[in-house]
Amino acid sequence: MTLTVEKEKKHGNPLLDDAVETRTAPASVPQAGPTPDKQILVVDDDPLIARLLKEPLEKAGYSVKVASHGLEALQTVKDRRPDLIILDILMPMLDGFKTARLLKFDKRFKDIPIIVLTSRATEGERKIGEQVGANEFLLKPFRLPQVLEVVRRYLNA
Repeated sequence: MTLTVEKEKKHGNPLLDDAVETRTAPASVPQAGPTPDKQILVVDDDPLIARLLKEPLEKAGYSVKVASHGLEALQTVKDRRPDLIILDILMPMLDGFKTARLLKFDKRFKDIPIIVLTSRATEGERKIGEQVGANEFLLKPFRLPQVLEVVRRYLNA
């Protein structure tokens, strides 16, 4: 399979930069089976947390992409618009609150549900989460059944 990615940066903002991606596959290479209908982006700088979320979500039938910080998340959303985002708050480069705000105030992405998953449990942070457009606020350490239930509520409604 050949993958060519050309990027032209105009604004320095991952949401606004243009990216053109073309893919070609030889006819003799069998394509993978059907892909799940719903795509989830997990954004967390802790690889263990990302893996603890990714594997069960995939077993539940969702397609899962992982980003380790806010800037990577913005580019991933632009390249491969997910149906739902699970977002940590404390991350390097661009924190979860700023990431959520950039997504929710962009008309192309404002309708993507964002589930904040964080160890920061103060009332002030919950309020900021609401102000930047987070749809749910879950705490770490999390219970996987609770996370799966919230995901199902948004994606299977």
